[in-house]
Amino acid sequence: MRRLVITADDLGRDPDTDDVVLDLVADGAVTSATLIPVAPGSAATARRARALGLQPRLHATLTSERGLPPWRPLTARSHSEPGDAGPVLDPLPVDPQAVDPANPGPILTELDAQLTWFGDQGLTPQAADGHGGVLYGLGGLRGASLLPQALAWCSARGLAFRLPRDLAPLVGRLTGALAGLENSHAKAVALADELGVGLPRATVTNSADVAQLGSYEALREDLLARLDTLGEGVSEVFLHPSSADAVPEAPVRAWEARLLRDPLWRRGLDRLGFDLVQGWW
Repeated sequence: MRRLVITADDLGRDPDTDDVVLDLVADGAVTSATLIPVAPGSAATARRARALGLQPRLHATLTSERGLPPWRPLTARSHSEPGDAGPVLDPLPVDPQAVDPANPGPILTELDAQLTWFGDQGLTPQAADGHGGVLYGLGGLRGASLLPQALAWCSARGLAFRLPRDLAPLVGRLTGALAGLENSHAKAVALADELGVGLPRATVTNSADVAQLGSYEALREDLLARLDTLGEGVSEVFLHPSSADAVPEAPVRAWEARLLRDPLWRRGLDRLGFDLVQGWW
């Protein structure tokens, strides 16, 4: 049996994105969502999520968003002035390469603060993932990777983690520069199993922009074709739906919001035989 989690990422990012995502949740167009705890409006977003009966997952955030005022780590907010907080920069950098994984202690402390924040909002996330890819680093980030520490952190806190068992549907054919991911990925999956961290069978997302796709219809057909390759088990398609006004530098997010309401998308999922579920754990 093939089951699918349909996730809207980036709740809390900005008010327009919140409106789009929460409307999708209310209408049953997505089965899950992730929430950014460091964004200024996230507490209000959490209240709206609770009112819908939604339990967002932890979108562990160590970077800010391009085009928005920079975010501050929760562990630095007791200080009145921003400043360099060591491996967790204050404010959080836009560039993921600026996050130094060589000393993970302060980073994991920040993740604890973000998880505690969820509890303070009356939310109990069942899983986590890394905003901007910072926690993954399969190819090596500054010569090191946070992924083993992130998996151990999830294990100790009873969280599943968005790391696909099958990497190919996410990155495509593992050739050229991507071939180096294969060994690191296999080790990470083995570690997750050893630690008892739940993983999705596979993940699919859109990484192309409007110019690369050429048309909205190409987005829909590409995602359905990639979902058709998935095997049995629980997989996830995660998108970043928003409005064109909220993220003008990424108009494809408005296409993704349109996709999730598209009857042809839903018919395609039915044709592929997916049962829709809330999680892979």
